[in-house]
Amino acid sequence: MSKQKIETRGRKPVSEISRLSKKQWTFVNLYCDKQGELTLREIAQEAGYAATSAHTRAYELLNPRLSPHVVKAIRERRAELAEKYGIDFGRHMRDLQRIRDTALNNGAYSAAVQAEFRRGQAANMYVTRSEVLHGSIDQMSKADVEKALNEVKKQLGQESTEKVIEGEVLDTRSDVLETVEERLFGPTSKH
Repeated sequence: MSKQKIETRGRKPVSEISRLSKKQWTFVNLYCDKQGELTLREIAQEAGYAATSAHTRAYELLNPRLSPHVVKAIRERRAELAEKYGIDFGRHMRDLQRIRDTALNNGAYSAAVQAEFRRGQAANMYVTRSEVLHGSIDQMSKADVEKALNEVKKQLGQESTEKVIEGEVLDTRSDVLETVEERLFGPTSKH
Protein backbone atom coordinates (compact mmCIF):
# COMPACT_ATOMS: atom_id res chain seq x y z
CA MET A 1 0.00 0.00 0.00
CA SER A 2 1.34 3.34 -0.90
CA LYS A 3 0.81 6.42 1.20
CA GLN A 4 -1.18 9.02 -0.60
CA LYS A 5 -0.82 12.66 0.10
CA ILE A 6 -4.11 14.16 1.26
CA GLU A 7 -4.79 17.32 -0.59
CA THR A 8 -6.27 20.07 1.54
CA ARG A 9 -7.91 23.02 0.00
CA GLY A 10 -7.50 26.53 1.27
CA ARG A 11 -5.83 26.63 4.65
CA LYS A 12 -3.01 24.65 6.10
CA PRO A 13 -4.13 22.20 8.78
CA VAL A 14 -3.58 23.60 12.28
CA SER A 15 -3.37 22.10 15.74
CA GLU A 16 -3.00 23.46 19.25
CA ILE A 17 0.76 23.63 18.82
CA SER A 18 0.66 25.72 15.63
CA ARG A 19 2.18 29.16 15.81
CA LEU A 20 0.00 32.23 15.88
CA SER A 21 0.41 34.99 13.34
CA LYS A 22 0.85 38.59 14.41
CA LYS A 23 -2.83 39.33 13.68
CA GLN A 24 -3.90 36.27 15.66
CA TRP A 25 -1.79 37.35 18.68
CA THR A 26 -3.29 40.82 18.46
CA PHE A 27 -6.78 39.29 18.27
CA VAL A 28 -6.11 37.09 21.33
CA ASN A 29 -4.88 40.04 23.41
CA LEU A 30 -7.71 42.33 22.33
CA TYR A 31 -10.30 39.60 22.87
CA CYS A 32 -9.09 38.97 26.43
CA ASP A 33 -8.68 42.66 27.28
CA LYS A 34 -11.65 44.23 25.51
CA GLN A 35 -14.30 41.53 25.64
CA GLY A 36 -17.58 43.14 26.62
CA GLU A 37 -16.37 46.57 25.54
CA LEU A 38 -16.07 45.84 21.82
CA THR A 39 -17.94 43.50 19.52
CA LEU A 40 -16.15 40.55 17.95
CA ARG A 41 -16.24 42.35 14.61
CA GLU A 42 -14.56 45.43 16.15
CA ILE A 43 -11.92 43.28 17.85
CA ALA A 44 -11.11 41.54 14.56
CA GLN A 45 -10.93 44.88 12.75
CA GLU A 46 -8.60 46.32 15.42
CA ALA A 47 -6.45 43.21 15.06
CA GLY A 48 -5.98 44.06 11.39
CA TYR A 49 -8.59 41.95 9.59
CA ALA A 50 -10.57 43.53 6.75
CA ALA A 51 -13.82 45.20 7.76
CA THR A 52 -15.77 43.23 5.15
CA SER A 53 -14.72 39.86 6.61
CA ALA A 54 -14.02 40.77 10.25
CA HIS A 55 -17.11 39.04 11.63
CA THR A 56 -16.29 35.81 9.78
CA ARG A 57 -12.63 35.93 10.87
CA ALA A 58 -13.67 36.41 14.51
CA TYR A 59 -15.96 33.39 14.28
CA GLU A 60 -13.22 31.28 12.71
CA LEU A 61 -10.63 32.34 15.28
CA LEU A 62 -12.93 31.40 18.16
CA ASN A 63 -13.96 28.05 16.65
CA PRO A 64 -11.87 25.26 18.26
CA ARG A 65 -12.24 23.05 15.17
CA LEU A 66 -10.92 25.72 12.81
CA SER A 67 -8.40 27.49 15.07
CA PRO A 68 -7.50 25.29 18.05
CA HIS A 69 -4.20 27.14 18.50
CA VAL A 70 -6.01 30.49 18.88
CA VAL A 71 -8.55 29.04 21.33
CA LYS A 72 -5.68 27.53 23.36
CA ALA A 73 -3.86 30.89 23.37
CA ILE A 74 -7.04 32.64 24.61
CA ARG A 75 -7.42 30.07 27.39
CA GLU A 76 -3.78 30.57 28.45
CA ARG A 77 -4.04 34.37 28.30
CA ARG A 78 -7.17 34.32 30.47
CA ALA A 79 -5.44 32.11 33.04
CA GLU A 80 -2.49 34.51 33.04
CA LEU A 81 -4.80 37.50 33.59
CA ALA A 82 -6.72 35.67 36.32
CA GLU A 83 -3.48 35.00 38.16
CA LYS A 84 -2.30 38.57 37.72
CA TYR A 85 -5.53 40.31 38.74
CA GLY A 86 -7.21 37.62 40.82
CA ILE A 87 -8.04 38.09 44.47
CA ASP A 88 -6.51 35.99 47.18
CA PHE A 89 -6.54 36.60 50.90
CA GLY A 90 -2.94 37.77 51.20
CA ARG A 91 -3.16 40.21 48.30
CA HIS A 92 -6.49 41.55 49.58
CA MET A 93 -5.11 42.17 53.07
CA ARG A 94 -1.92 43.76 51.70
CA ASP A 95 -3.87 46.10 49.40
CA LEU A 96 -6.18 47.19 52.22
CA GLN A 97 -3.18 47.84 54.43
CA ARG A 98 -1.58 49.93 51.68
CA ILE A 99 -4.84 51.90 51.29
CA ARG A 100 -5.00 52.43 55.06
CA ASP A 101 -1.40 53.61 55.27
CA THR A 102 -1.80 56.00 52.34
CA ALA A 103 -5.00 57.40 53.84
CA LEU A 104 -3.27 57.95 57.20
CA ASN A 105 -0.35 59.72 55.52
CA ASN A 106 -2.81 62.01 53.71
CA GLY A 107 -4.80 62.73 56.87
CA ALA A 108 -7.89 60.92 55.58
CA TYR A 109 -8.69 59.24 58.87
CA SER A 110 -12.18 58.16 57.90
CA ALA A 111 -10.86 56.28 54.85
CA ALA A 112 -8.12 54.74 56.99
CA VAL A 113 -10.64 53.52 59.55
CA GLN A 114 -12.82 52.05 56.78
CA ALA A 115 -9.85 50.22 55.23
CA GLU A 116 -8.85 48.81 58.61
CA PHE A 117 -12.46 47.82 59.33
CA ARG A 118 -12.62 45.98 56.00
CA ARG A 119 -9.36 44.20 56.82
CA GLY A 120 -10.91 43.06 60.08
CA GLN A 121 -14.02 41.87 58.27
CA ALA A 122 -11.91 39.90 55.80
CA ALA A 123 -10.11 38.28 58.74
CA ASN A 124 -13.47 37.40 60.37
CA MET A 125 -12.76 39.59 63.38
CA TYR A 126 -16.26 41.06 63.33
CA VAL A 127 -19.55 39.26 63.67
CA THR A 128 -22.29 40.56 61.46
CA ARG A 129 -25.72 39.61 62.66
CA SER A 130 -28.87 40.08 60.74
CA GLU A 131 -32.29 38.93 61.71
CA VAL A 132 -34.98 38.36 59.15
CA LEU A 133 -38.47 38.39 60.52
CA HIS A 134 -41.24 36.94 58.46
CA GLY A 135 -44.85 37.84 58.91
CA SER A 136 -46.67 40.93 59.96
CA ILE A 137 -49.08 42.19 62.56
CA ASP A 138 -51.92 41.00 60.33
CA GLN A 139 -50.83 37.42 60.96
CA MET A 140 -50.75 37.80 64.76
CA SER A 141 -53.65 36.96 67.02
CA LYS A 142 -55.27 39.67 69.10
CA ALA A 143 -53.72 38.24 72.26
CA ASP A 144 -50.24 38.25 70.66
CA VAL A 145 -50.65 41.87 69.60
CA GLU A 146 -51.76 42.91 73.09
CA LYS A 147 -48.87 41.00 74.64
CA ALA A 148 -46.36 42.65 72.30
CA LEU A 149 -47.79 46.11 73.01
CA ASN A 150 -47.62 45.54 76.77
CA GLU A 151 -43.97 44.40 76.47
CA VAL A 152 -43.11 47.57 74.57
CA LYS A 153 -44.88 49.68 77.18
CA LYS A 154 -42.99 47.93 79.98
CA GLN A 155 -39.70 48.60 78.19
CA LEU A 156 -40.64 52.26 77.93
CA GLY A 157 -41.65 52.35 81.59
CA GLN A 158 -45.32 52.97 80.92
CA GLU A 159 -47.82 50.82 82.71
CA SER A 160 -51.14 50.77 80.95
CA THR A 161 -54.49 51.44 82.50
CA GLU A 162 -56.21 51.05 79.14
CA LYS A 163 -58.11 48.17 77.63
CA VAL A 164 -58.48 47.48 73.94
CA ILE A 165 -61.96 46.40 72.93
CA GLU A 166 -62.74 45.88 69.26
CA GLY A 167 -60.10 48.36 68.12
CA GLU A 168 -61.16 51.08 70.59
CA VAL A 169 -58.95 52.19 73.45
CA LEU A 170 -60.87 52.79 76.65
CA ASP A 171 -59.68 54.18 79.94
CA THR A 172 -60.67 51.70 82.68
CA ARG A 173 -61.28 54.57 85.09
CA SER A 174 -64.08 56.07 83.03
CA ASP A 175 -67.77 55.35 82.89
CA VAL A 176 -67.48 54.74 79.14
CA LEU A 177 -66.32 51.20 79.83
CA GLU A 178 -69.57 50.33 81.52
CA THR A 179 -71.52 51.64 78.53
CA VAL A 180 -69.47 49.57 76.06
CA GLU A 181 -69.76 46.47 78.22
CA GLU A 182 -73.55 46.88 78.32
CA ARG A 183 -73.66 47.29 74.56
CA LEU A 184 -71.49 44.19 73.97
CA PHE A 185 -72.73 41.88 76.71
CA GLY A 186 -76.16 43.26 77.54
CA PRO A 187 -77.34 44.94 80.73
CA THR A 188 -75.88 43.57 83.92
CA SER A 189 -77.22 44.13 87.38
CA LYS A 190 -74.67 45.50 89.79
CA HIS A 191 -76.97 45.94 92.76
